[in-house]
Amino acid sequence: MNPAIHLTDEVREALRDHRPVVALESTIISHGMPYPQNVEMAREVEDIIRSHEVVPATIAVLDGMAHVGLTADQLELLASSGDVEKASVRDLAYVLARGVHGATTVAATMRLAHLAGIRVFATGGLGGVHRGAAGTFDISADLTELSRTPVAVVSAGVKSILDIALTMEQLETLSVPVIGYATDEFPAFYSRSSGHRVPMRADSPAQVARIMHTQWGLGITAGVNVANPIPVDDEVPADTIDAIIDQALSDMGAARVTGKDATPYLLARIVELTGGDSLRANIALVRSNAHLAAQIAAEYVEIEADVSTRDV
Repeated sequence: MNPAIHLTDEVREALRDHRPVVALESTIISHGMPYPQNVEMAREVEDIIRSHEVVPATIAVLDGMAHVGLTADQLELLASSGDVEKASVRDLAYVLARGVHGATTVAATMRLAHLAGIRVFATGGLGGVHRGAAGTFDISADLTELSRTPVAVVSAGVKSILDIALTMEQLETLSVPVIGYATDEFPAFYSRSSGHRVPMRADSPAQVARIMHTQWGLGITAGVNVANPIPVDDEVPADTIDAIIDQALSDMGAARVTGKDATPYLLARIVELTGGDSLRANIALVRSNAHLAAQIAAEYVEIEADVSTRDV
């Protein structure tokens, strides 16, 4: 194990014993939701994963050390401190070398999860191609990381603030399998419908796990995106959220917010414009993704164990 990575005893023992582990990001805690809903969500998601007899591993950088698995006090620090940098893969060495705190994005969480030996990761929504990217070239590093890091990422699609059509095209170009979970349509984060079909479908955690095992057994090192629609009762209809996103984008342009500050700004503004409905939807979809990721991780470990037994 890389000396710059610290595993909790719970995570280390689970990996040693070939028990299922699910990685969780920390940007959603520090930059994706307001306090105290963020820490309540983080604790609840960990509890959901444990309810499936799977070990949660929230990932972050604290005092220049990459942590895979956090204590309750560390979750509270991430949720309440205003001194936590947003860290993608590009930023990891910079944050580590300076000895500061960093909340890991999807891309950075994937990389650290892979280094630790974790195969499944639950998040809210992927980053992707931003609207207007033809002029700004603003494309999330999450997509690049998915193309080269063998971790399955369970998400509710990509964030609705993005250009979903171009993101799907980019994922195809990068040879990233996109699997709709019990759906033929790519979900749009707050909404179940985006108007875009998924290229693949799976209807059980076991099917997803078999695809993962087969892909990586072929030596293909790309990750897998499992697109899990938000539960029906929790979605914000597409025609409702689209107008709100347009307003938030207009406000962001007026405020001249760009780069890695764009997504946190937009998510916070959408919460304001929806009177909190988008935050409730966000929490609901993260819960749903945690349930599914835990089941996939358990199935994947079973497949790996079965293969190892047959090899012996």
